[in-house]
Amino acid sequence: MIDWPEKEHYTAEDLVQIIRILRNPQTGCPWDKVQTHGSIRKNFLEETCEALEAIDADDPAMMQEELGDVMMQVAFHTVLEEERGRFEFSDVCREVCEKLVFRHPGIFASSAAQNSGINGWDALKNKEKGRRTLRDELESVPATLPALMRAQKLQKRAAGRGLGPQGQPQAEQALTQALARWQSHAAGENTSPESLQKAAGELLFAAADALRLAGVDAEEALTFASKAFCRQQLDQQEPAEKTGE
Repeated sequence: MIDWPEKEHYTAEDLVQIIRILRNPQTGCPWDKVQTHGSIRKNFLEETCEALEAIDADDPAMMQEELGDVMMQVAFHTVLEEERGRFEFSDVCREVCEKLVFRHPGIFASSAAQNSGINGWDALKNKEKGRRTLRDELESVPATLPALMRAQKLQKRAAGRGLGPQGQPQAEQALTQALARWQSHAAGENTSPESLQKAAGELLFAAADALRLAGVDAEEALTFASKAFCRQQLDQQEPAEKTGE
């Protein structure tokens, strides 16, 4: 058993050290010491979603707790890599600090000298990551992003190269065409599941692009619609339940 000293103030390094103790092969926690990147991958997503819920609720106590849980996930994955000898927590901190300085030439003198003549966050990111072509830009959008968010990021990057709808009228025309294809496939008696899925995907993709050009976040729009749907269903159900009583 570890004699851990109680502290009034803890640091990020304390958090990393606690994870190291829990991961100790001989004396660590039976659950923590057998985890891998893959086994706790979904935990990262769940903790992030809970942090977003706290932010949306503007609840400081909840935010403090949930952001701490996200930090714990960062520390856990970092310790896993430390054990493999690939990088440490200090490397993670160094890289993100260097990135922030590099991407703010209007604030930091060293970055201003290094990035003279480069304007815009995206241009700085492209230089930093060595992205030169449309393929580089599209392939760097994570496949693990929520589908609608990823669609709008891909569309924005393609539009930056002059590809795809460049204005609302073009986007609405593409959406109308995608809707017509969907209706044709949905009404067909011999439509295969694959072709129906493709038509549905094209419809959603076109809708996401139209929303993007209208300045609407597709993920937020769908979240709003989902909440409205739940409220509507509950409003309809509750009177029926009271009548049944």
